[in-house]
Amino acid sequence: MNTTILGGTGLRVSRIAFGTWQLGGDWGRFDEAVAITAIRRAFDLGVNLFDTAQAYGFGASERLLGGALRGELNRNREQLVIATKGGLRMTDGGLVRDASTRSLRDGVDASLRALGVEYLDLYQVHWPDPKVPAVETAVALAELVAEGKIRHVGVSNYDAAQLAEFAVTLPVGTLQPPYHLFRRDIEGEVLPYCREHNVGVLVYGPLAHGLLTATMSENTRFASDDWRATSSVFAGEGYRDNLAVVAALEKFAADRGMTVSQLAIAWTLAHPAVHVAIVGTRRADHIQDSLAAAEISLSVGDLAEIDAIMAAATPVAGPAPETV
Repeated sequence: MNTTILGGTGLRVSRIAFGTWQLGGDWGRFDEAVAITAIRRAFDLGVNLFDTAQAYGFGASERLLGGALRGELNRNREQLVIATKGGLRMTDGGLVRDASTRSLRDGVDASLRALGVEYLDLYQVHWPDPKVPAVETAVALAELVAEGKIRHVGVSNYDAAQLAEFAVTLPVGTLQPPYHLFRRDIEGEVLPYCREHNVGVLVYGPLAHGLLTATMSENTRFASDDWRATSSVFAGEGYRDNLAVVAALEKFAADRGMTVSQLAIAWTLAHPAVHVAIVGTRRADHIQDSLAAAEISLSVGDLAEIDAIMAAATPVAGPAPETV
């Protein structure tokens, strides 16, 4: 497994991280034993970075991850990099953003308990909170670092201006943004900012939430408790157009001896500002295919041909806390 230094954190991590959003309940029911096998398989194949969040089932995903890796966490904690996120709170009306001091402190303690660890390698603010000053959020996290509960601080879903505002008080170690072939908006300002300021970038959704696996069709239906069941990304004319684009990408990939999933992941890692691609799955047999993408090098010509194929695509967005 290829590794890299994650920006200014100094953490050496696998270029593919195992993501666990799919284990928190927003993607429908699943077999926990099968999911644990997938986590174990990723570790056995060299993945050392595992990403989760308090909001993924409010402890459900974190508990599952901690249980799956319990032996390693007890025997050799330093070999694992555990990243989680906080700053979301469940109310009667749904998820709300809350990056206040109290919310973050409570969230860190809850994550430590759920994961069964004494410290978190990376703690990320899940979404920017417009109601809480950046200085309050940054000071709260700096205090938690000083107390030894977290080692590095990152943010998720921030734009360049929000990164700069946060960094006035506390350096931003990492950013976790959405990034895939159908969603490239961060190329304009966010990725250049991160590269200039040595911010480690862990992109999520490199497979466009399943669209870039070439396993979907116009007849694909999702379970009612899967957020994609009500998402415009997977319905309508834009979805049909993007299925045709995926078919063209699949042929391009096959001609070069790779799957379209591998192509999609390798494409995100080809950007010089991207350190890690977060890939989530519930099945161990999908792991090896994804990990092989870290070994693929795309040429300048390959990237140009991919851009030509994507000219017919309809750009998409993903869910926000208010829409999941």
